[in-house]
Amino acid sequence: MTDFLKNIIKEVGNEYASIVYDGVEAGDVDSFIDTGSYILNALLSGSLHGGLASNKITALAGESATGKTYFLMGIVKNFLDKDPNASVMYFESESAITKQMVVDRGIDSKRIAIMPVTTVQEFRTQALKTLDSYLIQNEADRKPLFLCLDSLGMLSTTKEVEDTAEGKETRDMTRAQVLKAAFRVLTLKLGRAKVPMVVTNHTYDVIGSMFPQKEMGGGQGLKYAASSIIYLSRRKEKVGTEVVGSIIHCKNHKSRLTVENKIVDVRLTYDKGLDRYYGLLELAEKYKIFKKVSTRYELPDGSKQFGKTILNNPKTYFTEEIMHDLEIAAETEFKYARSD
Repeated sequence: MTDFLKNIIKEVGNEYASIVYDGVEAGDVDSFIDTGSYILNALLSGSLHGGLASNKITALAGESATGKTYFLMGIVKNFLDKDPNASVMYFESESAITKQMVVDRGIDSKRIAIMPVTTVQEFRTQALKTLDSYLIQNEADRKPLFLCLDSLGMLSTTKEVEDTAEGKETRDMTRAQVLKAAFRVLTLKLGRAKVPMVVTNHTYDVIGSMFPQKEMGGGQGLKYAASSIIYLSRRKEKVGTEVVGSIIHCKNHKSRLTVENKIVDVRLTYDKGLDRYYGLLELAEKYKIFKKVSTRYELPDGSKQFGKTILNNPKTYFTEEIMHDLEIAAETEFKYARSD
């Protein structure tokens, strides 16, 4: 039967087809991109040491001024810091990125290319050309590549641009279909190339809903294509009256890899970026690795420390043994249970 299936695959000429036993080329996730935050890694992959799926689309959605771009730049920085040969192709539709912003974040500006795009068609064509050029290389010669689109909500269509130039004020009703078609092609290409992609997008309040509800704009294309959709909201973090960063509220709205509707908080500071250990205290408390005693935490050795003290000296308190226990807790909290 296996030989029969292999012959069928050969005859139909589908370059993405394979016997599942041999691995699903465009579907299997064999590695992850560290986001720079242990708890965000766990939310996305079910492991503290996981992160973004290396061959899938991840969407970051939120209202205006929720820090989507700043948050994404933190992930970009960590990606480039992990490998000196890595590079980033950053498709940008908001004209918000400057060289100074990149340099101020500590990102190597020689390894990130900004690609301004106005329309869905421009983005689709340039992204596909990038992936085709990447795939032409021998697999052994391919260096880590990361694609970003910031943001989907600002992309128009060729028809909208032409209508605007002619003074028409009509809306392109085919935009959603164009977006869906673009992501259909990109999803397979990314899977085959083993390249991750993050797309930022806007959310809006659903009118007429019985309960307050957020919805992501842009039609169904990204919703279907994205492996994970994270809804973001934030509150400012202050030291006295000075704003030093943000606490980003991350809700796993959709995921093919982990349990949906889980929520974690991630700390993003202006001077250091994503706080790697923030959020682990809550996980440790929930799974009784640390015990909350009044305003302090009781550690396994019996000592008691304030949460702030632990987070200010994470490597002292999050020992190898504690991190092992937290990894088991993360798998229990975020991964789907296996059915025997």
